[in-house]
Amino acid sequence: MSKFLAVHTVGGDMNPDAAEPVGRAVKANCTADAYWIRSWYTPEDGKFYCEWDAKDAESVRKALAAAVAQSGMPFPLDAVYAITGAFDGEAYR
Repeated sequence: MSKFLAVHTVGGDMNPDAAEPVGRAVKANCTADAYWIRSWYTPEDGKFYCEWDAKDAESVRKALAAAVAQSGMPFPLDAVYAITGAFDGEAYR
């Protein structure tokens, strides 16, 4: 499995209660090919940045499309990026 970052523009006024139905639908639609790890929300630019373990970017897109269909809530997908390197600040002490 590889790491991917999905980016979603949702607006700067998102709250945890509004995100919960989508989060539950995403988790319910994870597969062996695409598994959601965690997300970060930045209200300054109104975006979710979501980390995935997946076979490929298309598997992430399919899981997200199924989640949107299940939840009935909009969750626009800007892009899915392959993560080719991860750097931990603690390694540079």
